[in-house]
Amino acid sequence: MGEIFGYVRVSTKEQKEDRQLLALREAGVPEGHIFLDKQSGKDFQRTNYQRMLKKLKEDDLLYVKSIDRLGRNYEEIQEQWRALTKEKCVDIVVLDMPILDTRRGKDLLGTFLSDIVLQVLSFVADNERKNIRQRQKEGIEAAKLRGVRFGRPRTPMPDNFVQVYKRWSLKEITGEQAAKLCNITSSTFYRCANEQKEKVGL
Repeated sequence: MGEIFGYVRVSTKEQKEDRQLLALREAGVPEGHIFLDKQSGKDFQRTNYQRMLKKLKEDDLLYVKSIDRLGRNYEEIQEQWRALTKEKCVDIVVLDMPILDTRRGKDLLGTFLSDIVLQVLSFVADNERKNIRQRQKEGIEAAKLRGVRFGRPRTPMPDNFVQVYKRWSLKEITGEQAAKLCNITSSTFYRCANEQKEKVGL
């Protein structure tokens, strides 16, 4: 019997990893053998996941809370699973899905069933990732139609802008001089000037 390891992943620094950590501790994973990444699951180029891979060796046991904690990319989950179980000869236990326990059913039927379940769950995780992106895109588009603005708030137009704009449009002053008089950057002045042109129909 080799050593026991655990892997934890949350997508952002704001998300909490407590539930995953508790589940791994209850499974008997030593504290120093738990690897945590606060990063998206789109691929496996994560610092602590890669550190863990270097430590894993034949007959070690790896616990994860659920399949989507490994990752959210269908093909890469399959690839990593094969690399761990076939090349490194490591056992994997997915705590939320007891059938995904490579210690059990090492005969042909057990391996076949485990592979089928893994494929289905990996597909679901990947599909959910794509659905989330689509919902975000649709939500942003709907918000834009409602007039919601994204990004940093615009610099308010200075009180003297109209007077300065008129002098600039009559070529009495340059754009740089106009921007200084308004106490704004040149790019902000030209943007406001273009909006003013559209407003007055010039």
